[in-house]
Amino acid sequence: MKRILSLWMLIGCCLMQTVKLQAQDISKMTISIELKNVTLAEAFSKIESLTSLKFNYKTADVADVKGITYQQQKVAVKKVLNDLLSNTSLQYEQLQQYIIVKKRPQQPAGKKGKLSVTGMVKEAITGEPLPYVNIAIAGLPGGFVTNAAGLFTIHDLPDTTVLIFTAIGHQLVQYPLYGAQAGSVITVEMKTASRDLGQVTIAHKKSNTFKLNQQPGMLKLSVANIATLPRIGEKDIFRSFQLMPGISAGNEQSAGLYVRGGTPDQNLILFDGFTVYNVDHLYGFFSTFNANAIKDVQLFKSGFDAKYGGRLSALAEITGKEGNRNHFNAGVDLGLLSASAFAETPIGKKITALASFRRSFKTPLYDTLLNHARTDKTSLDNGTVKLDRARGTTKLVSGFDDMNVKLTYRPTEKDGISASFYHGKDQLNNHIEAESDENTAFFTSTTDNTQWGNTGASLKWNHKWNAELFSTALISYSNYFSDRTANTRQILVDTIQGDKIIETGFAENNDLKDYTLKAGFEWMPNATHTISGGIQLTRNHISYQYIRNDSLAYITRDSKGNTNAVYIQDKLRLLNGRLVFTPGIRISHFDATSSLYHEPRLTVTYDLSSNIKLKGSAGQYYQFAKRVIREDILNGNRDFWVLADNEKLPVSSSRQVMAGASWENNDLLVDVEAWYKKLRGLSEYTLRYQPNPDRAEYEELFYEGTGYAQGIDVLLQKKFGKYTGWIAYTLSTVKNNFPVYGPNNFFASNDVRNECKIIQMYSLKRWDFAITWLYLTGKPYTAPTGGYQISLPDGTIRNLLIVSDKNTLRLPDYHRLDAAVNWHFGKPGKRNGTIGLSVFNAYNRRNLWYKNFQIVTSQIVESNINYLGITPNLNVSFKWR
Repeated sequence: MKRILSLWMLIGCCLMQTVKLQAQDISKMTISIELKNVTLAEAFSKIESLTSLKFNYKTADVADVKGITYQQQKVAVKKVLNDLLSNTSLQYEQLQQYIIVKKRPQQPAGKKGKLSVTGMVKEAITGEPLPYVNIAIAGLPGGFVTNAAGLFTIHDLPDTTVLIFTAIGHQLVQYPLYGAQAGSVITVEMKTASRDLGQVTIAHKKSNTFKLNQQPGMLKLSVANIATLPRIGEKDIFRSFQLMPGISAGNEQSAGLYVRGGTPDQNLILFDGFTVYNVDHLYGFFSTFNANAIKDVQLFKSGFDAKYGGRLSALAEITGKEGNRNHFNAGVDLGLLSASAFAETPIGKKITALASFRRSFKTPLYDTLLNHARTDKTSLDNGTVKLDRARGTTKLVSGFDDMNVKLTYRPTEKDGISASFYHGKDQLNNHIEAESDENTAFFTSTTDNTQWGNTGASLKWNHKWNAELFSTALISYSNYFSDRTANTRQILVDTIQGDKIIETGFAENNDLKDYTLKAGFEWMPNATHTISGGIQLTRNHISYQYIRNDSLAYITRDSKGNTNAVYIQDKLRLLNGRLVFTPGIRISHFDATSSLYHEPRLTVTYDLSSNIKLKGSAGQYYQFAKRVIREDILNGNRDFWVLADNEKLPVSSSRQVMAGASWENNDLLVDVEAWYKKLRGLSEYTLRYQPNPDRAEYEELFYEGTGYAQGIDVLLQKKFGKYTGWIAYTLSTVKNNFPVYGPNNFFASNDVRNECKIIQMYSLKRWDFAITWLYLTGKPYTAPTGGYQISLPDGTIRNLLIVSDKNTLRLPDYHRLDAAVNWHFGKPGKRNGTIGLSVFNAYNRRNLWYKNFQIVTSQIVESNINYLGITPNLNVSFKWR
């Protein structure tokens, strides 16, 4: 309770300077206006150009009012409207900045009635349904959101109102409603916010690159607009999320998201309903998701709904494109790392199809990134000892590819059936043949073959039973695989006793299979309640094996487990929609432990005024399949997936609370969220405490720990105009406690105390300019303080270490500047494209990635491994529509 009160006090301090934006009174708003022989619609447009007012009306209602000539100087807008409508059958009503014009009733108006409306939101060009679109009601607090199928139902609306639809990357839509439309079904089409004849569509008709949604801790990205940001490879949704507050951006070689002190494996990543367990291409320089196949993506940094489970930290839900329902379309993207292509088309009137494919190719930039990711060619020099680890001729084969295919069938307006498939794979085959040199006393030959990737598929059925009830059913399959085999032939040159050859190697294999069945419903019986519920059945089969020297099995695990869950949730709109209160609970049964796990959830938002929103969330979360870090001080940490068993590997859990507030007007947003999470059942595997080699009980080297993370996220965003951007700042602490390392808490490896991100963008006709600047305090690390080597009877050499306390050292602070310029050609709806140039790390900062340690003749040799220096990148994209 003390922590929650402290969070709210902190948020209150951040809101002391906010000012409420009052709706303007048209009786006090004055204008000077001159009209000559114009229509009524043209008169309304003129008033809009002179004020911040927006007019809504039916074209047929005003079509007959023509030939207006009118002139006034410094007169109230109310008088102008009264004069213009005095001799017509029309009347008007003000709802904040909206002026609703409609026919006068034939009979005296009585008490205003209420209407209900249901409908679907679609993308205007492609005809695809748009999921999770925000719907505001003019003059009323709160709002609504379309579901995953783009459907919505709203009860108890005033008999005259305006619905305002907003979705990032699309033009704002204002849809007027009248009492005659009660019970009707409407279709709203939203146009992509794009360019026309070299001019930029801005002001209040274009949503920006990202948006904070109605729910606490939630972010949405515009897949189209992230292309303007600087990047190493292609446009990438996960790399763009790393520029947001609360999501760490300090690891250039991981596309995974470190969200509010969590690690990437603690995030639930869903693509069209199936789980993705690994998100890295090319050792993490960008993610596995092809932006050409993505329609919508939303990220919950905390407080995600009860329908989602199995993870401790965050949720990223990605919805793939269905394909163009109106026309054939295709496009290509070409960069210095890869090429990709997509095609989408209707098949008849009820089926759509989309396919995308991406493949890497060898370029100087690709080789630069690959050589940077590999550590087996490092030359270590501390001034006295020099070690050449990979001297000789290198034969290297590397690459990645991925593909997405999706078919959607709509037999009726109430049904949607879709089948989605994804496969992605990376491989690296590295062979180095040693060469003799009279000046070399130690060199090696190595063979290192690695491959990893994901395969996923889902079959989904949506059905709308009536205006209030919607259901969905899904069956999915996911497979993550990672295989590595490495062999090293070390040659010690001794001219007196003869050369000594030592051969060592290891094999590491991880395979994870996920079979899932889900069924759920959404029911909106009235304006107060939106009730959802459902079930989820998941079967996991995870195997992992780590073998050294062809015989010594450090770890061998093969686990199976079933997780069955049920959830129920009610979204209540109270106090006329100002208060949205969403309690829910998820109950899971995990057969590997024969236990029930209760996961209560709660989110709350309250509109303190038209500009200020208070928000909060709390919840319990459990994770059954998890990634374990295998600590290796000398050779670097690696990770692998395992299934909990409550023996060596406990079920992980977290308790989270978040409190926040935001202030927003038509152009600016200030958002603050403070958060705290308590973690239990963390697991780690370390070779620091190696057992007696005669009794190699390496399976016992799993250790359990706890941890906590706390912090505050601050965001300042300019949303609209030619000049846009945001500043994000996070202050946080992440600490763990593993008794094996000692009784005290220590900083987690992903602890970053201060993180500041400045993103600035400017649009000028066909040009987009963007810069990003990042600053992060250094991460903690562990280092050996001493070491020595012993020779075992079999001829192998064993390294023994004396290690510092866990993560007591810090790397230097990290900062870099990226820049990009994009030129757009063609016209929307016709052949068009973009040419983009990015410069990564523009001022060539030598940021330290990690420190490498080797024991050479009983000495510790330390070297710095840096991140990338200045790196340019060129991208060209083209599409037919």
